[in-house]
Amino acid sequence: MPQVRRTYAPRGRTPLLRHRLNWKRASMTGALGYHSTDPGRGARLCFRLTPGSYDTLGLIEVLEQTKVFYRGENVVLVRDGLSAHWSRAMRAWVDEQDWLTLERLPAYAPELNPVELLWSSLKKRELANLAGDHLADVADATEQGIHHINTNPQLPWSFLTHTGLTIRPPHPPN
Repeated sequence: MPQVRRTYAPRGRTPLLRHRLNWKRASMTGALGYHSTDPGRGARLCFRLTPGSYDTLGLIEVLEQTKVFYRGENVVLVRDGLSAHWSRAMRAWVDEQDWLTLERLPAYAPELNPVELLWSSLKKRELANLAGDHLADVADATEQGIHHINTNPQLPWSFLTHTGLTIRPPHPPN
């Protein structure tokens, strides 16, 4: 459904948002990456939009792309409680990865997830009042929003700052 936000219309005329809803559903997954050892490098954002819903195999594909995106760097991934994130197949795949460490957010804590703030930003700006006829219209608007976020060096950091979470570099062993 289109995200209806405040809009303008002539006085006394209620604005109407018309849409055909002939497109089904799109799901998006994303990761905001921060370098704990060098915060000056800035945040990196990777995302993937797909028709339909994600399942475990789809998320494993995304993680494979994330590995390439971060060029083999060690990654700590903070995830919510989505069942596909914690399936047996996902756990088995993660156990084979030496570059990936998983951390879980507490249940019902979207305010601690910086990616939720990313989605909120997209819905309030680029996707607000968008009544596209096709899924491609939504995909294009989403990509424009991601580009907008990526070109503003402060915005991705603000998502992390808003959560109150901090990044601490690992301490060297004694």
